[in-house]
Amino acid sequence: MTTEVVALELSGRTALVTGAGSGIGRACAIRLAAGGAHVLVVDIDEPSAKEVAAAIGGRAVTADLADPDVVGTLDAEVDVLVNNAGLQHVAPLPEFPPERFTYLQKVMVEAPFRLIRHVLPHMYDRGWGRVVNISSVHGLIASPYKAAYVTAKHALEGLSKVVALEGAGRGVTSNCVDPAFVRTPLVDKQIADQAAVHGISETDVIEKIMLDRAAIKRLIAPEEVAELVAYLCTPAADLITGASVPLDGGWTAH
Repeated sequence: MTTEVVALELSGRTALVTGAGSGIGRACAIRLAAGGAHVLVVDIDEPSAKEVAAAIGGRAVTADLADPDVVGTLDAEVDVLVNNAGLQHVAPLPEFPPERFTYLQKVMVEAPFRLIRHVLPHMYDRGWGRVVNISSVHGLIASPYKAAYVTAKHALEGLSKVVALEGAGRGVTSNCVDPAFVRTPLVDKQIADQAAVHGISETDVIEKIMLDRAAIKRLIAPEEVAELVAYLCTPAADLITGASVPLDGGWTAH
């Protein structure tokens, strides 16, 4: 599909995108690079990170964000931070592995906190910065069988608001983008997992579970999420901060 694009000028800026080897992160890295930014492509999968970086003239950084010591090794002179890295685990609460719950919080809550803390001094020094957290409709509402993911996204929403309040007056904005289901490798895996949990076909998962609450019955393209991220980095979005912007086809309108 063709996505309309906004006028984005990031020449001389550096952007860091986590989980940038595929899906939403890849689309964000490509879009920010198209706007002139030098992009640090951070991903746990080295070949994917290198492929994206080579395509956009960026720099690949292989990192497991569950390791708290990794963040300190990353470049702190970052003007745009996109916290996108994430993963999913689907299971009823009595069967949910505690270690998996903890791992998701490390990647999707602690790592964004550490990254924001790492790059904010540079943003403050320059008087300009954009923190964009790729949250989810599950940062606003809950679904069964996703205890770790829903918890992490709700926490990310709160963190984003604190950053917005602290960055106000210093040229730094912080927002969450809250998509419903985006056609990514993560969602493709969820489709298979949900089919197994519910005992239904993958087609039924998409139509009866994923799109049940949406008014517009289609999955979202990664490029649509990336374009909203791009808009939040434009001067027109200077007053948008502390916001949670749904991109959900009407999911949260119910």
